[in-house]
Amino acid sequence: MVSAVVFLVLLVLYIIFSNLIIPQTRHALEDKAVTIARTIALMPLLSEGLSEGDSKGIQAYTSKITRRNDILFVVVMDMNSIRYSHPDASKVGLPFVGGGQEAALRGQESISEGTGTLGNSLRAFVPVYDGRGHQLGVVVAGLSMDRVERLVRQNEWTIIAILVSGALLGAGGAFVLARRIKQMMFGMEPADISKLLQERSAMLESIREGIIAIDQEGRITLINMEAHRLLKAAGITGAVVNRQIADYWPELRLEHVLASGEGRQDQELELGGISLLVSSLPVRVDGEIAGAIATFRDKTELEVLAERLSGISVYADALRAGAHEFMNKLHVIMGMTHMGLYDELQQYILGTASNYQKEIGAITRQIKDPVMAGFLLGKLSRARESGIELLLAEECYLPEPEDPQVIHELITIAGNLLDNAMEALGGSGPGEHGRGEHNRGEHNSKQIELAFHYEKGRLLCEVSDNGPGIPEALREQIFAQGFSSKGEHRGIGLYLVRKSVDKLQGHLHIAANDGPGTTFIVDVPYAAKGEENL
Repeated sequence: MVSAVVFLVLLVLYIIFSNLIIPQTRHALEDKAVTIARTIALMPLLSEGLSEGDSKGIQAYTSKITRRNDILFVVVMDMNSIRYSHPDASKVGLPFVGGGQEAALRGQESISEGTGTLGNSLRAFVPVYDGRGHQLGVVVAGLSMDRVERLVRQNEWTIIAILVSGALLGAGGAFVLARRIKQMMFGMEPADISKLLQERSAMLESIREGIIAIDQEGRITLINMEAHRLLKAAGITGAVVNRQIADYWPELRLEHVLASGEGRQDQELELGGISLLVSSLPVRVDGEIAGAIATFRDKTELEVLAERLSGISVYADALRAGAHEFMNKLHVIMGMTHMGLYDELQQYILGTASNYQKEIGAITRQIKDPVMAGFLLGKLSRARESGIELLLAEECYLPEPEDPQVIHELITIAGNLLDNAMEALGGSGPGEHGRGEHNRGEHNSKQIELAFHYEKGRLLCEVSDNGPGIPEALREQIFAQGFSSKGEHRGIGLYLVRKSVDKLQGHLHIAANDGPGTTFIVDVPYAAKGEENL
């Protein structure tokens, strides 16, 4: 490809030079002949000799001019075309041979090619006048056409030599430059670079995080579609690339990352009413800071994802509890079978089935949503394993919601509150609220009561336990993310409860109990399926 381009450039240059320089060589020789002829025509010696018919002085003078100017001949003729000078003195007095003097005899300068006694020549004809302006004759200065063609050929070879030298230098420079560029591009060919850029663009546009990159001067060099979307939602629009990041998004403070070389992780920024989590890092090339990059995502989207994961973990926990209780019952049945206690086994199975049917019946009568009903069955099994009695209030009622998403938020709320209650009573739930260790001697049994009360588009959810309670000083702190008295990496459950309550635009508070224990009360809007809320 490069060779073809070089060849094409050289061909164009050769055509240009051939059409400019070579004609200029011929024009230069023609101008030389005309200049010599004009100079001779102005000499008084010629006008005097032509007037008096004396050719000796003219012959001697033109012979000197011919030798000193390296031309083929200088011929002077009168108005009858009779020579007064010639390189061959024997030709003096004879008519001019070769023609072309007609225009000059009429007083006009002319240039032409012709063949005379000295061969083929390029001739310049100039009229000769006396002091009164009367034409006396013509001066002819001639150059050998062989010499003209030789000079033209020399120029052609000069042009060729220049172009060949340029081609060699260009090829050598192109080779060195190509090697240098290839080293800078890590040995990749243009096709590889193109593929890499396409893959990079596809990856940048496919990820769910906004990306902005800047150079050393703080100018934006790259921004992906997700970044455009988030910034547009925040009210920032217009051309982006090559703008200063400090003018486009000053709160990002990427120029400080350039100056310090230190990145920042998960920084929360408010932009046009949107809460963003931003991470920024310097970009280093060969150990030097060449720019900086920032990645960011809508914090609300991350919170939704966290809540979904929390809901999934609650479902999985309920299923594990149910499976564990089922395995325990199978072990009892297997042991009684091996011992041959068939009557006792029959009574055990009947009692277990009766209790299970009673639980299912109570839950299905009071809890109309099948997802919440299945969830509570799992919690009942887990409470029994932990030696805790989980009671569903007799007046409890939860209709099926108009929006299924509400149930997922309620499961997050009820699930985390039940887990905290089990933890407070000494069960195995992942409690968060920092109650003291339960004194088993204070109560005959560990109880948790769950109640749902629906009325006129509002739903109350109450979770009560007979544990040690929560100190008054901690009641505002327990909902903060990360707060827990149970060790590190805890303090998430009640924080998620508060987030879900806020999302449902409800209220959450802790009731003041007369005796031991704690009661959480959640009040949220709730649209029941098939009902109109006025």
